[in-house]
Amino acid sequence: MRQHIDTIPVWDAFKTDCECPLCVLRETNENNYVQTFTGGSVMEPDVRVEVNMKGFCARHFRLMMKSEHRLGVALMAHTYLKQSMARLGQTNMAVQSVPVKGRLFSKKAPEAGVDLSALTDTCILCDRLNDTMKRYVYTAIHLWKKDSAFRYQLKNSKGLCLKHYAELLKAAPEQLSGQELATFTDELNETEMKNLARLEQEIEWFTLKFDHQNADKPWGNSRDALPRTVEKLRGRE
Repeated sequence: MRQHIDTIPVWDAFKTDCECPLCVLRETNENNYVQTFTGGSVMEPDVRVEVNMKGFCARHFRLMMKSEHRLGVALMAHTYLKQSMARLGQTNMAVQSVPVKGRLFSKKAPEAGVDLSALTDTCILCDRLNDTMKRYVYTAIHLWKKDSAFRYQLKNSKGLCLKHYAELLKAAPEQLSGQELATFTDELNETEMKNLARLEQEIEWFTLKFDHQNADKPWGNSRDALPRTVEKLRGRE
């Protein structure tokens, strides 16, 4: 199958010796987006407008603050802060209030449950990263369908983290059906369960190595079993 701009990164990730190729893709793209937002794009008007509306989550603010371009991050944080203050002021003015019963002239109490999620739960970088990963999940299934070499690569990989494993299974019916969907599901399940069993043995041997009776025995593949197990269970942070 001919490679193009979307399939090449997926192919490269699945050739990596790792517990989850999609985590590799996510990490790579996250780093690229961090560099983008701390680089020249910080001065682009359309980007600043979107940043002012969505801001960044705590994780991505922390990652950007580790860069060499702290001034750019500070400028974005400043304008987002001012925008948030303005929006919060508008929200407070719009809050419904009710009079205290039995009084003609009285202070009004605001209703409870004001929704501020638009100020606290949005992140422009998360949105772009999630859109990119949806495309890569789609591409991985498309490659499995069209490219026998990729099907072999996936089947003989170390599987995926549970999160991306679930995402592939959920997205598969959008592109596959009938026997093709059944085959994809069976092969993916077989690969995942085989590698979970492999990892379970490796993490068990990691724990047994703390017994003095096993101190002189070889580590095998278990020396880094703990971080790989965490990655398999929850993805790469």
